[in-house]
Amino acid sequence: MADVLIVGGGMAGAWAATSAAQAGAKVVLADKGYCGTSGVTAAAGPGHWWVPPDPPAARDTAVASRIAAGLGLGETEWMYRILDQTWRTLPTLARYYKFGVDDEGRVNYRAVRGPEYMRALRQQVLDHGVTILDHSPVLELLARSDGSIGGAGGQRRQVGGRAYRIAAGAVVLAAGGTSFLSHLLGSQTNTGDGYLMAAEAGAEMSGMEFTAAYTIAPAHSTMTRSMAYAFATYYDVDGYELDLPFGPEQTVRLARALQRGPVYCSLDRLPDDIKARLHTISPNVPLVFDRWGIDPYRDRFEVTLHNDGTIRGIGGVRVDDVNGATSVPGLFVAGDNASREKVAGAISGGGNVNSAWALSSGVFAGAAAARVARSTKSRSTELSPLGQAGLRPRGRPKDVDKAAARDGVRAEMHPFDKNLFRTGAGLAASSQTLEGFWNEVANHGQASSIALRETAALLATARWSVATAAVRNESRGLHRREDHPVQDARLAGRLLSGGLDRVWVALDRRSAGVQPGQLKAVS
Repeated sequence: MADVLIVGGGMAGAWAATSAAQAGAKVVLADKGYCGTSGVTAAAGPGHWWVPPDPPAARDTAVASRIAAGLGLGETEWMYRILDQTWRTLPTLARYYKFGVDDEGRVNYRAVRGPEYMRALRQQVLDHGVTILDHSPVLELLARSDGSIGGAGGQRRQVGGRAYRIAAGAVVLAAGGTSFLSHLLGSQTNTGDGYLMAAEAGAEMSGMEFTAAYTIAPAHSTMTRSMAYAFATYYDVDGYELDLPFGPEQTVRLARALQRGPVYCSLDRLPDDIKARLHTISPNVPLVFDRWGIDPYRDRFEVTLHNDGTIRGIGGVRVDDVNGATSVPGLFVAGDNASREKVAGAISGGGNVNSAWALSSGVFAGAAAARVARSTKSRSTELSPLGQAGLRPRGRPKDVDKAAARDGVRAEMHPFDKNLFRTGAGLAASSQTLEGFWNEVANHGQASSIALRETAALLATARWSVATAAVRNESRGLHRREDHPVQDARLAGRLLSGGLDRVWVALDRRSAGVQPGQLKAVS
C-alpha cells in the first residue's frame, strides 16, 4: 500500500516521486524498465526552457513568442508557471548532479547530460525514501466503487512475471508517450500504455492530431538528435545541393525530397565551438559517425526522417489543471502522458519546452497527488481492475498475431503520405485498417504477454490520432492536411478524443476561438 503510486520512472516520473515524497507521502514508483536508464531522457542531452525572472521582460518576451508560435492553442498562465517551476527546481538537483559552467564561469543549469541526469534523479528519489519497483510494468489501473482511482496492477519481470497490486490514495501516470515503434533511441518502453489506462478509467485525450512530429536522423540509425542539423547542407543523389533552409518548414521540404529519392547531408557548417563540445553535449550523436568511420564535417551521409509521435508531438491525456489532475478523481498525469497543448501550442515543444514540462508537471502532479492521498480517508481493498483490450477479451480468447498488429501501426503512422501529408481519404483508409487490428486484439487477445497489452495501447493511440486528424479540416502546426492546406482562424481550439470500442472526437468547449459548427464531432 502507498499514499501515491507513480507509474513510470523517466524524468517526469522521477520528479513526481520526489515531489510527492517531499510533501510527506509514502511513495512507490513502478517502472517498466530500470528507473534511471529507461526512457528518452537517458539517451539524450536535454536542454530546458530556462528564462530568468529578472528582468521580467525576459519571460514576457519568451511567453509572447511561444504564444505566437503555438498558433492559438497555448495559454500564458501555464507557460509562466512552467518557467517559474523549472527555474526554481532544477538547481536543487546540484547535490546529485554536477552542472557544467559556461565560458564566463557561471553555472549552466539549462542543459544537462541525459545519462547522468537520470542517474542523479534515481538517487534523489531513493534518498527521499521512495520504493522503486524496476522491471515492473503496470498493466492496468484499479478503481474504487465510486470510480476514483485507488491503485494499479502489473507484473514483476524479474520474479517470473509474478502479478502484483498496489493500493494507493492517488496515482500519477508518467509512463511516457509513444513514437509508434519508430525505435527512437530510448523509446523502447514507450508504447502509449498510460493513454490506454487513462482512457479505461474514463479520462479524455487532447491534441492527438498533433502527432506527426518527424525528426531527422542518419539513415539506418535512430539517432534523432537534431541540434547539429541546423548547420547542415543537403544534397540529392546526384550531388546537387538542395534548398532546405533550417526552419519550421524544413521537415516538410525534406520529406518531399525524400519522396523523390535519397538525400545526403554534411555538417560542414557546424561552428568549431559546437564541434568541440558535441561529444559532451550529446555524446550519442557523434558515436554513430565514429562507429561508421564517417567524418560528418567533411563526408556526406544519407539521412531520413523518423516519426517521434507524442514524444516530440503534443497529444496526451487532457489535464484540467496545471497540477496534472484529470477528469477522473485520484488520477494525475505528467510529462508525455499529459497533453502539452497549453504549453507548446500546436507545434512541437522540441527539447527545451518538453523538458521543462516534464520536470514541472512532475513536480506539480506529485504534490497534488500527495494532497489527494492525505484527504482520502478510506482506502478500501475492494478495488476493481479496469484493464480491457489485451487483458480481458470481449469474445472467445485465441492467439492474436501481435507482430502483424504492431507492423500495422507502423504502416499507418510512419509513411509521409499517410501521416505527414494527410488527406481525408487516406485517414479514412488508415482508420479502417487500425479498426480491424483493434477488434482482433479487443475481441480475442488475452494476457498472454506484456507485449499484447502494449499492442493494444499502440492501436488505441493510433486510432485517436487518426480520428482527430480526420476532424480537423485545416493545416495547423504539426497537423497538415493536403486537402485543407490553409490554417483556418476559426479553428483555433482543442479537440478531445477517447473511447475504446468506439472512438469519439469532440470540441473542447473551453477552447477559445472556435466558432460553433466549425468542428463537427464524430464517433
